[in-house]
Amino acid sequence: MAEKFVADAMLGKLAKWLRMMGYDTHYQSRYGPGRIRSLLSEGRVFLTRNTRWDRHFDRVVFILSDKVGEQLGQLRKEGFIEVNREMWFTRCALCNQILREAPAEATRENLPDYVFLEHPSGIRFCPSCRRFFWPGSHKQRMIARLEAWGF
Repeated sequence: MAEKFVADAMLGKLAKWLRMMGYDTHYQSRYGPGRIRSLLSEGRVFLTRNTRWDRHFDRVVFILSDKVGEQLGQLRKEGFIEVNREMWFTRCALCNQILREAPAEATRENLPDYVFLEHPSGIRFCPSCRRFFWPGSHKQRMIARLEAWGF
C-alpha cells in the first residue's frame, strides 16, 4: 500500500510533485490547532522542514533539502515512495483528488477545440475543483524533470 502524506506549510512544491506521482498528499498553507494530528490519525506520514515537529508526532520525516528533486530522492531512499509510472498523473496537483476520465461532452464545452482534437482520449478532470488535465507539453516537461531526478 502506498504511503499517504501530510506536508507542512514549507513543502508546497514537494506536495505538488508527490500528487503528480500519484501519492495522496494533504497540503495547506496553514494548519489550525489539532489539524495535523487529525490528518496523522488517518495513517499519514508528516513531512516537515521544521525540526521542532519531530518531538510532537510519531511518523515524521524531516526533509533535509530545499530542492524538490532531492526531497523526492530522500523519500525514495528512505522507502516512503517508489517509482510507479502507472500512478503518475492520477491525482489533481491542486486539490489532491483522484482524477476521473472526462466525459466527451464536458471536454467539448470546457476546453479549446484544439485540445479535444489533439487529445481525443486521455483527458481527465478533477471532480472537486473541476479542472481538466490532458497529455500535453506540460505533462511531457514534468516527466522529463522526474526522469532527470532519477525517477
